[in-house]
Amino acid sequence: MGEAPSTKPYLIRALHQWCVDHGFTPYLAVFVTEQVQVPMDYVNNNEIVLNISPDACQNLSLDNDWISLKARFAGVPRDIFVPVGNVMAIYAKENGQGMSFPVERVDPPTPESSLEKNPTISKGRPSLKLVK
Repeated sequence: MGEAPSTKPYLIRALHQWCVDHGFTPYLAVFVTEQVQVPMDYVNNNEIVLNISPDACQNLSLDNDWISLKARFAGVPRDIFVPVGNVMAIYAKENGQGMSFPVERVDPPTPESSLEKNPTISKGRPSLKLVK
């Protein structure tokens, strides 16, 4: 039997849902490398903290390999892409409860390569496919 898939994306989704369900603001701490697409003006010591609450972002996708969303920084809308391996923590702003993770040094498939494998996926936007 092969190596089991990582539990990290599942835990991120669960903690995000827990925050939202209980009225907390989910924050995502990210280690910034060349694979991360965020506004570099907001990066400090190769780290950025993102507010991923429904009020602060749009089109949030918490996929197994990538986290993507649209958010405004100083009023300017930006597309954000974060490999799940670069997530250092997800926690509630109000009380700090959450979970931290080791940063993984693995290059995930790029969003573009995911598009090539599955042309029904539109870049930066989640999509549904009817299966019969």
